[in-house]
Amino acid sequence: MDCRYYDAGACRSCTLMGSPYAAQVTAKQSAVAAALAPAAPDARWLPAVTGPEQGFRNKAKLVAGGVPGHVTLGILGPGGAGVDLRGCGLHEAAIVAALPHLADFVDTIGLIPYAVPTRHGELKHVVVTAAPSGELMIRFVLRSTHQEALMRSRLPRLLAALPQARVVSLNIQPKPAAIIEGDREIVLTQEDSLRMTVGPAPLYLRPDGFFQTNSTVAAALYSQAQAWIDAADPTTVWDLYCGVGGFAFAAVAPGRRVGGVEIAPGAIASARRTSAELGLTPPALTFAIGDAAHAADTLPAPPDVVIVNPPRRGLDPDLLARLDDAPATTLIYSSCNPATLARDLAALTSWRVSQARLFDMFPQTDHHEVAVVAHRV
Repeated sequence: MDCRYYDAGACRSCTLMGSPYAAQVTAKQSAVAAALAPAAPDARWLPAVTGPEQGFRNKAKLVAGGVPGHVTLGILGPGGAGVDLRGCGLHEAAIVAALPHLADFVDTIGLIPYAVPTRHGELKHVVVTAAPSGELMIRFVLRSTHQEALMRSRLPRLLAALPQARVVSLNIQPKPAAIIEGDREIVLTQEDSLRMTVGPAPLYLRPDGFFQTNSTVAAALYSQAQAWIDAADPTTVWDLYCGVGGFAFAAVAPGRRVGGVEIAPGAIASARRTSAELGLTPPALTFAIGDAAHAADTLPAPPDVVIVNPPRRGLDPDLLARLDDAPATTLIYSSCNPATLARDLAALTSWRVSQARLFDMFPQTDHHEVAVVAHRV
């Protein structure tokens, strides 16, 4: 992949830029296999899953910089100056096409970019997510609610320029800290969720929700999980840290009970929306708000297959202990952090990994996703 920003020294976020993509994947595969070898010595590594090496990111998190009338959308350079990256080749085409319109909109309505050195201004970030359909979710991260009335009054102008914008919201982040978003979200449009048709079911993403950044590779990840689940032929499946339900919907099959648990109420509301759309009701499919370590209190039991997809910190100690004692015979673990995955697998002494697979969600960087399937010893 060629990048004019990297070549000019304007942005060096992609640490592997310039390295042939095949070499990147080979290096990642070797590194993650070595990291997991002590905890998974018998694992059979399936071929790595890859997608496009550019134009793959379905989400852009851009810092607003520059001056009123000449906003930049990208990163901050030395001294807090804005560096415009609206043509970044990592983003999906729908995002790249939208960014000039968003910059023009900000300039036209006179929204002042936030200046880190002086702590003056309102607009901190612009976050854009693209669905496979090309529809968009646009979030303006503001310092305060002072511009809410202005943004509401100018919303028709934005939607006229970007009719593919399905969701538009304001996120309020008042802290003078390196935090992208705050706790308060103000949705300006009638629709509050972006429909992401990735995998076997239409998933709904809210502004504060999490979704895999690479839609193409995410679909392959769900497909692999589905294959491992079907091979186990379970009666009951638990999806812990289920988010909006990607793995849970991949597990659905006639005569099978599937339960998902997630701490975020918004994610569960999105999962239930998909369930209703597909006509799936308990006991075939159940979603509950709660702590993954206490899933037995709310989900159908006992499970034959357990799926875990925790944040980078890995599994909580309580859940590790419960998994070792659980009646399940198959465990599927999807991780974006090989270090915590290796740690957790070493602690799960009642399980042995049989297969593993690298999913390259993040070309041009050394980050990746890896999924393993383990069986009870």
